Amino acid sequence: MSSASTAPASPPRPSGATPALSAVPEVASEPNPRLLWVLLFAAALLPRLLLMPFNENYYGDAVARTELAERWARAPHLITSYGDGAFQFGPLHLYLVGMALKVVPDKALAGRLVSLLFGVLAVLPLYALTRRLFGWRAGVWACLGFSFWGMHLQMSTTAASEALSLFLMLWVFALIAEGLDENRLGPLFGAGLVLNLACATRYDAWMFMPLLCLALLFWGEDRVAGLTRAVSFGLLCLPFPLLWMQGNEMAHGDPFFPITAVEQFHADWTRDGIARVGAWRYRLESLGFWPGMALLTLSPGVALLGMVGMWRSWRQQPDVRWLVLAAVVPTAYFTFRASVLLNFQPLGRFTVTQLVLLLPFVVPGLEAIRGAGARKAVAGLCSVLAVAVPVAMGLYTFRADGGMRDSLRPVSPTSTNPVPLMQVARFLKEEVAPKGGAAVLDQDPGYLDLQLAFFSGLPDERLARVRWETFRKHLREAQPEYLVRFDGGSLVKDSGVNLEGRTLTLDGVAYQELDGFTAPLHVYQRR
Repeated sequence: MSSASTAPASPPRPSGATPALSAVPEVASEPNPRLLWVLLFAAALLPRLLLMPFNENYYGDAVARTELAERWARAPHLITSYGDGAFQFGPLHLYLVGMALKVVPDKALAGRLVSLLFGVLAVLPLYALTRRLFGWRAGVWACLGFSFWGMHLQMSTTAASEALSLFLMLWVFALIAEGLDENRLGPLFGAGLVLNLACATRYDAWMFMPLLCLALLFWGEDRVAGLTRAVSFGLLCLPFPLLWMQGNEMAHGDPFFPITAVEQFHADWTRDGIARVGAWRYRLESLGFWPGMALLTLSPGVALLGMVGMWRSWRQQPDVRWLVLAAVVPTAYFTFRASVLLNFQPLGRFTVTQLVLLLPFVVPGLEAIRGAGARKAVAGLCSVLAVAVPVAMGLYTFRADGGMRDSLRPVSPTSTNPVPLMQVARFLKEEVAPKGGAAVLDQDPGYLDLQLAFFSGLPDERLARVRWETFRKHLREAQPEYLVRFDGGSLVKDSGVNLEGRTLTLDGVAYQELDGFTAPLHVYQRR
């Protein structure tokens, strides 16, 4: 029996409801598909290419991911658990960055190129999804909004995993829309397989397995067909999660060991956040975090039109409610955990899968405005804001530290490390590394020592890092001439360290502080 014969018919629309926009004749015919794709790809690529020379790996664990990928590239193997080389990260992104490092030896660039590739390719499933539901014009506007989405500009020009993950999730949604629209199981099977890849990239994709199964079960009125869809899709989602759980069970005695580790990070972050601002302020900030991220990163106009369009489509188009739920349910779940249970720390990068789903609803939101003149005025204003907001935020946070800049930088189009840190990194890369020198790196409580080591240009054998258990071994072997200390770092707590004024003595070796560097970093040279 063909897949089309087992799929349900589209659900009847409520009396008086507006038909799907894809069924409404367009004012103008769709332009040449090849030309349209070239223009959409160019719109996504150009702003990202503009930022590539300036952005740096900082947020999203970009540096840690790159270093793990570099280790894997030295000894490629199938990663089967947390302790097998992935730690709290999904293995797929590490594989791709590791393979990129084989082609592009510059580790500061290789992972960023992977993100750039998938960041630009994401317009393909986004356009396919939006066009199928609301027409080609809605697809074009969704892709243009995506092209200037400030937070995604950063994510697709740094070596974090969000660009890859978002591409895969948009592909899942586009395949589901195709399967439901054409009454075929084949695209739903494809969606299940692609969701495996998303689950192998980031753990927040795992919650879409039960969520989308339920959405497929209750889509339409034929429950038997719905059960067929849901069970088939659900079974095809399971291979990677089951194998990953088995690997962690065998290695660590807990099938959810990586997720447990991530939850511990969130518990620590939540505790620190409550200690800093108080429980009630933390609850209120968490309650408004997702809409706040939408308004701030997508720009107010795009975000509000998407919200209005989502509400309008929920009321008038029952066949797109599954997509609304894919955005709303995770948002409600994480908001409840953060604001009520107080066991989750909202971060900008955790919102991207939900926020991107506002973009297909921008044109339906615009069509809710009465009057052609008013719609044109709103469209013009929103277009200006969609460009002006990320440009202003990017300039405000670019290579500048302190105050609101530090809060906005994780979601800004520009991603730059603290100026004092890069000053020391350039010194090590230009003055120490070329001469075969070595350095001691303090352990910073905010993990800035990871950033410094990454950008220093010094190989591991010429670094003695306090963070390493083998610190003393590297110290003896490398005989470092330079030492970098962080304010509040771990080095001064070492029993073999004595700090008096501008002189630091480590295991009987005296280092004198150099001028020209800015706190919280201090650079010393061996006497």
